[in-house]
Amino acid sequence: MKYIHSFILILILTIFSACKKGFLEEKPLDFLSTSNALVTYGDYNSSIYNLYNLVRSEFYSSDENYPMDYIYGTDLVFDGQASLRRWTSYAGVMVPSGGADIPLRHWNNMYKIIAESNTVLSRLPASTLTAEEKALTEARAKFFRAFAYRTLVYLYGGVPLVLEEISEPRFNFTRATKTEVLNQIIQDLTFSAANLPVMAAVQKGEIHKLAASHLLAEVYLAAGQFQEAVTAASVVIDAPETDLMRNRFGTRQAVVPGDVYWDLFQKGNQNSTQNTEALWVVQFETDVPGGGSVVSNTIGSAMYERHHAPYFGLLRVNGDSPFLWPVGDYTGGRGIGWAISTKYFSNTIWQSDFTRDIRNANHNFVRNFVANNPASPLYGQVISTENPPAGVTVPSRQFYAYQSKVTTPFDHPANLYATAANYLLKSTAGGTYTDQYMFRLAETYLIRAEAYLGLQNSTKAAEDINIVRNRANATPVAPGAVNIDYILDERMRELGVEEKRRLTLMRLNLLYDRVTRFNPYYTGIQPYHNLFPIPQAEIERNRESVMEQNPGYN
Repeated sequence: MKYIHSFILILILTIFSACKKGFLEEKPLDFLSTSNALVTYGDYNSSIYNLYNLVRSEFYSSDENYPMDYIYGTDLVFDGQASLRRWTSYAGVMVPSGGADIPLRHWNNMYKIIAESNTVLSRLPASTLTAEEKALTEARAKFFRAFAYRTLVYLYGGVPLVLEEISEPRFNFTRATKTEVLNQIIQDLTFSAANLPVMAAVQKGEIHKLAASHLLAEVYLAAGQFQEAVTAASVVIDAPETDLMRNRFGTRQAVVPGDVYWDLFQKGNQNSTQNTEALWVVQFETDVPGGGSVVSNTIGSAMYERHHAPYFGLLRVNGDSPFLWPVGDYTGGRGIGWAISTKYFSNTIWQSDFTRDIRNANHNFVRNFVANNPASPLYGQVISTENPPAGVTVPSRQFYAYQSKVTTPFDHPANLYATAANYLLKSTAGGTYTDQYMFRLAETYLIRAEAYLGLQNSTKAAEDINIVRNRANATPVAPGAVNIDYILDERMRELGVEEKRRLTLMRLNLLYDRVTRFNPYYTGIQPYHNLFPIPQAEIERNRESVMEQNPGYN
């Protein structure tokens, strides 16, 4: 017992002695904190790379729903699964709190981009970077800050204008005016356009002078500065390295049927050195760490195929299933018919050039589907949305015309095929396995056309529109027929679901007008829905000042 008691006493003394000397206290040899996170040029580049990632997540890959908020509820598409989906009514979605929290989600995502940009900009002056490194980093950070504020000001109107790093909690934000926000965006983009590298000097997917000038032209439109918009757009259009693609090119140029418009959206062609039309391409690499797309899970890819292609697994003709599903052909891969084309999008805007405009050819805007189920008596027959079988409703979730640019017909990633011989797909398909255009030169022409219209020069506006239409083999428009509706229709024809349509319509304050005229599925939309509500959570946490709500949401 004596020895046991002695051992216990020694153990207790040792423990107390160790505690007294801080024996158990951690002494890190190194650590990362806000004070040392941005030191080297590589550190700053890491923050810039994360800004690219935040943009990709917000607009394409965060999940299967939020990126699609930019097309639902517009004149393009309506929600095909009313019992489960979010965009079934404006009254249920456009609310300051609750519901799907759509306004809060996009608000938070944009301010994350702004916060990281501001951190870079605030730390930059005291850094040891060279003058050249500082100028380039500043230009990049200001581009992303401007990009985020441009999105916010279109969606919400005037918003809090934060231009410095915030290192402690604040509860006293106030909304700047829309004009003040636009002026700041223009200031940031002017710096970026002057200091970013030329297009030839950047890697694929990186921003450059012309991308900044394209965005600057659009923001000048929002500010009503039409001559400045013409000038900025002309910088892009007149650059020797840009031109519309007019001849077939790229990885699948020998595929028939096909054309140059179809080639623009095939895998690998967005970043092709032959492609002089791409201005800013958001990068996706399948099954590559950081690439944003994996075949084992649809989440992480751009989800256009899943949303916009029809759900042929539901289609019945006289009780028969004429289509296998999912199949990686022109039936749309693993589409589930959530983003159904409005009749205005699929038919009305094409009426004058239905068979002439290559953008409306069946391989680009699919209406005629070949039944691919060998067990069906309709096997091999064409089933058309323009002359549907008796009992089949068009448009409906299982049958409507859609844009093939959302999928990769006969060219999905190889390990997505369950049976490669007939292109049957696995259940994990549904993504769009291509890089995605954020800015494309055809849109720059339409931006400049809109600017010319603002200057009441319909002749020059028609010239720019017709450059785009000539590439599509469409009938030229006469100057007297050009108005804002015509330009918005042309954007539909050229860009379709590729466009962040909500931003365009809210920029012009025409969301309510276009939806009430051309999308009858949203009967609850009101004029005040031209802006999102300010999230109630932001109003409530801002307890030391008043954050005004947008009219109509009080």
